[in-house]
Amino acid sequence: MSNQARQGAVASPPEIRLGDMTIRILDGGHLSLDGGAMFGIIPKPLWSRLVDVDEGNRIPLATSCFLVETGGKRILVESGSGQKAKYDEKEQGFFQFADHWIVDSLAAIGVEPDSIDIVILTHMHFDHAGGGTMSDGRGGYVPTFPRAEYVVQWGEWDDAVHGHAVMSGTYREENLAALEEAEVLSLVTGDADIAPGVSVRLLPGHTRHQQGVVFSGGGETLILPADLMPTSAHVGVRYNMAYDLLPFENMENKKRLLKECEARGIGLLLGQDPVHVRYRLGTDARGRVGLTPVE
Repeated sequence: MSNQARQGAVASPPEIRLGDMTIRILDGGHLSLDGGAMFGIIPKPLWSRLVDVDEGNRIPLATSCFLVETGGKRILVESGSGQKAKYDEKEQGFFQFADHWIVDSLAAIGVEPDSIDIVILTHMHFDHAGGGTMSDGRGGYVPTFPRAEYVVQWGEWDDAVHGHAVMSGTYREENLAALEEAEVLSLVTGDADIAPGVSVRLLPGHTRHQQGVVFSGGGETLILPADLMPTSAHVGVRYNMAYDLLPFENMENKKRLLKECEARGIGLLLGQDPVHVRYRLGTDARGRVGLTPVE
């Protein structure tokens, strides 16, 4: 299977090997969001050439999650939107959530939630952190991965609990309180090594303290830039979201990251691209940056 997104809960998901590290690309569920909001100042006649758009002006998005095994640790990067039942009828209608979530994708490959050692969340928006908590069956919520430590930037967590967001409802109480109450948070500040070959890197713009995740092994490096560049259609430096809290910083940080990736041969993992996940970077004869899917 190629490194495709939105494949559902499958028994043989796409797999990447970086030396001794194994990364399996899991479907954490998917959703649709308003196309205009996803492309900010870019006019629809331009962005609509790059993506599918429905009659409600929504574009399809994946919520890819990455199950990493390295150094004797089992790490889940991102958790998707979580259980569909977390959302009310109006939200389900607008966002068009999938019926499956990250626990279903883990079950399909025989992985139990309590076998996860570490969960890394790039930021605490519901489509990235929603799968980190689940219903306790009594009207409350508990951590989905009870043995895991949840790695989040300290500044991101502080912004989340104080509602520092562009879109109301992006930071949801059910995704926050259960983690704090269970004392499973491992808050970091800035760039940090998490496990052999896995590190986090501060990539502000979409939120003030968003982190990307870097995977290195076997002489190769991949980076998940999260919502600094959620899909391949966002490779243009001005193709940013109206949801971005710091749009200028997002543009500048994306420009620097793309330049670094091209110079060092670093590959990209685009977690919300609806078609493909892994890309390599290049430029055409006119010097324009472009992405090529890696099978």
